[in-house]
Amino acid sequence: MSKNFELKQQLVQDIKAKIEKAASVVFVDYRGINVADDTELRNKLRSAGCEYHVYKNRIMKLALNECGINSLDDKLEGTLAVAFSYNSEIDAAKAMKSCVDAEQIKFKFGLIGTQTIDEAGLKALANLPSKDILVAQLLGLLNGPATGLVSVLNGPIRGLAVALNAIATKN
Repeated sequence: MSKNFELKQQLVQDIKAKIEKAASVVFVDYRGINVADDTELRNKLRSAGCEYHVYKNRIMKLALNECGINSLDDKLEGTLAVAFSYNSEIDAAKAMKSCVDAEQIKFKFGLIGTQTIDEAGLKALANLPSKDILVAQLLGLLNGPATGLVSVLNGPIRGLAVALNAIATKN
């Protein structure tokens, strides 16, 4: 085998390992981004615990096929970059949101596990609040009925206290 073929096989195996390790994989069309903005995006992704690469579509197709993902074969065309998010499913999409909003790059599709997500799904992921905010909102929803119940139960006691206080100040 030629050295070039062995290097490509190794690259396919590396990409396959990244796909299997990643919580999510986001594919973007990077046609509208300049070098300075691309560098800023890479730094933002790196600080979010993500990796950002540009691979040949044929190599990416081979890696995806080795992972058992054949549904993306027809979508791998054009100028695509890929971001692997290792910590959370939404990290890569959130980090790319500012570039997508500025129309420098465009979400194409993504993966969460082996499930394919379209452009609208990626935009929805990017707009999700952080995990801490979601937990706080959930706790607020769970705490709301209990707070209302306490207020209702304290109402008659409070009314009695007000009535007794009015009688005491009248005399």
